[in-house]
Amino acid sequence: MKIGGLDVGTTGCKLTVFDEKGNELGKSYRAYPVRRALGGHEIDAQALIDSVFEVVAEVAAAHPDLGGIGVTSFGESFVLVDKDGRPLRPVMLYSDPRGAEECRTLSEKLGEDEIIRITGLRPHEMYSISKLMWIRKHEPEVYAAADRALLIEDYVVWSLTGAAQIDYSLASRTMAFDIGGLCWSEKIFEAAGIDASLMSRPVPTGTVAGGLTEEAARRTGFSRELRVVSVSHDQISSAVGAGAFDGSVAVDGSGTVECLTPIYDSFPDTAVMAKGYFSAVPYVVPGKYVAYAFSYTGGALLQWCVDKFASAEKALAVAEGISVNEYLERAYGSDEPTGLMVLPHFAGAATPYMDNGSRGAIIGLDMETDAVRLYRACMEGVAYELRLNYDALAGSGICFDRVNATGGGARSAVWMQMKADILNMPVTALDTPDAGTVGSAMITGAAIGVFAGLKEAADVMVHERETYYPRPEMHEKYKKIYRRYRRVYDAVRPLVEEEKC
Repeated sequence: MKIGGLDVGTTGCKLTVFDEKGNELGKSYRAYPVRRALGGHEIDAQALIDSVFEVVAEVAAAHPDLGGIGVTSFGESFVLVDKDGRPLRPVMLYSDPRGAEECRTLSEKLGEDEIIRITGLRPHEMYSISKLMWIRKHEPEVYAAADRALLIEDYVVWSLTGAAQIDYSLASRTMAFDIGGLCWSEKIFEAAGIDASLMSRPVPTGTVAGGLTEEAARRTGFSRELRVVSVSHDQISSAVGAGAFDGSVAVDGSGTVECLTPIYDSFPDTAVMAKGYFSAVPYVVPGKYVAYAFSYTGGALLQWCVDKFASAEKALAVAEGISVNEYLERAYGSDEPTGLMVLPHFAGAATPYMDNGSRGAIIGLDMETDAVRLYRACMEGVAYELRLNYDALAGSGICFDRVNATGGGARSAVWMQMKADILNMPVTALDTPDAGTVGSAMITGAAIGVFAGLKEAADVMVHERETYYPRPEMHEKYKKIYRRYRRVYDAVRPLVEEEKC
């Protein structure tokens, strides 16, 4: 039976089709624009859902015998719809600054420690509840007309099936979900002044929502028998797609954003996690949790370096018939650390700082620095930030001693070896460039009976390419530089114009 993984992101949606042996059979993608203006970051809800229907219809034309589609999406953002299902306003992204004042108000009412205890999250305006409060205060007519508040996963599932349900992992990104009781927190909704009945019904990750509505079947071309599954927040789906199911392994999603996802075999120490703004999120395996440790600029930083400084190297790479990334890696010609320190906060700092006012820095430049050395230093900076997050999670209950790496960055042997040396643990690169859709399809296959469970799904859909083991002598060299790197943020931050919030 064929299964599909639908991954809805902030700039586009992708549906990938697999067979029961894990072979990719085809995919469809649509992009939609993000509007960034002073005071707001938004996407158009109608454009998003129209794009979803377009990719599903395109897949239906090629694979009408598809058995099920699983839906995974980015978190925090929500769609307010009226009684007729029409979006009432654009969707505020997690990066939208609105809701900061409301978040402070909620924290003052309940206490930061109580919010952390209930939700596993340190209060921040990125989460849904703060932005719902902002809308209620600043757009009361919109709030009054709202019949549902749907996060992106449940908005898509509801649009396809008519079932308003949200999986636990995505519900936890609202900062209004009780991760211990696995239910909406009445205490938080009451303090926020938000009607909890607006929200979808929380369900376990991988719950079948049902078949298509008559309208959805007409728009897509699929039979109404097609089953739709509420999968998860996209990082959960990526962890599943990397074959990580217990605390012995963490996942490094090495894409535009760098995200380390460790698994906890029992409830983590949220007090320790809160110090670094790490979130505790219910995992697909009952009783287990994950955390998100991330940097806004992973592969994005390398791309910045290429675009700004490596035009000559691009031309040379084309002449040799290789990628510019491969050319720059090879041209360095050594395993030795660069000695430079790149603070990768070019789009602000994520965990463990969550400081949007932080900025990037390059320390140690000299007259011999060229694009090749700078590119290598950017790779090191991302890896040092990865190690910084690993250290910040110590004491929270992590116990992993190996890492599975996915995404475009996992194709770089140089970067994988560097991360193994800096983390001082094995790093296994997977042949899974798009772990989100793979994980979504795995969870879907398990939900509709294609696989007996996720372990069986992993046996056919998760493929290891190569494992990189730490080299003691290189670990010692990187460790000396990392000791200094740990002080860079505190040294640079006071020199940046914006004040830290």
